[in-house]
Amino acid sequence: MTLEGRVALVTGGGRGIGRGISMGLAEDGAIVAVNYRKDEEAARETVAAIEAMGGTARAYAASVDSWDDDQAMVEAIVRDFGHVDILVNNAGIASRGQSVYDTDPAEMERVVRTHAFGPFYLSKLVLTTMRERPRGDIIFISSVATSMHAGNGAPYNMGKAAEEALALTLFKEVRKHNIHGNIVAPGLVETEMGRRLARATRGVTDLREIDATSPFGRVCQPEDVANVVRYLVSEGAGYLTGQRIYVDGGGQLAGY
Repeated sequence: MTLEGRVALVTGGGRGIGRGISMGLAEDGAIVAVNYRKDEEAARETVAAIEAMGGTARAYAASVDSWDDDQAMVEAIVRDFGHVDILVNNAGIASRGQSVYDTDPAEMERVVRTHAFGPFYLSKLVLTTMRERPRGDIIFISSVATSMHAGNGAPYNMGKAAEEALALTLFKEVRKHNIHGNIVAPGLVETEMGRRLARATRGVTDLREIDATSPFGRVCQPEDVANVVRYLVSEGAGYLTGQRIYVDGGGQLAGY
């Protein structure tokens, strides 16, 4: 599944699921642009880890919900590497678990802008060079939340639903340019955000406590999500687009 010669931009690529994806794409040969908003140290550690295994990567600062930041970032990547072949819209933030009545409107806007506006801005921006490449891939990291729309999570549910609407619209528009658009929807993943979510919703401080009651006897890892992304951008998935793939160990179907 070689990605030699392809340039990938991974938003929120320095930590958690984003780091797993950045490392996986680099392992397959891609040049990786690691985006970060605040945690420059984590982004640079991910870049260093990629370089240590012989890959090429660079860190780029941008708040994905800002058109100006995104435009400057994509222009810098194109200056550095010539084009963008793969965009992984991964950057995300959690909402605070409050009812619609209690949710601060500013929180709703911030969460929706991150999950919906950011992917729209970046998809639009990378298409300039992506449409000229032999193949393009835009991956949207969503969530099983959009299949449940649980209470006390309106901002997150709204943001992810809008992100998926973008994905399912976009793939129809760009297929003629040999660009693939797919959605990857994880359940609970062992990341900093996942640990906060488990504490808030289940009162769990150590995710090892719920390994035994999770599919396959363990909580999903960032690498599990990354491996699906790696497949979707590979030649093996050359006839796949417009798909939504759950990465939850069949948890919803099995009643976990």
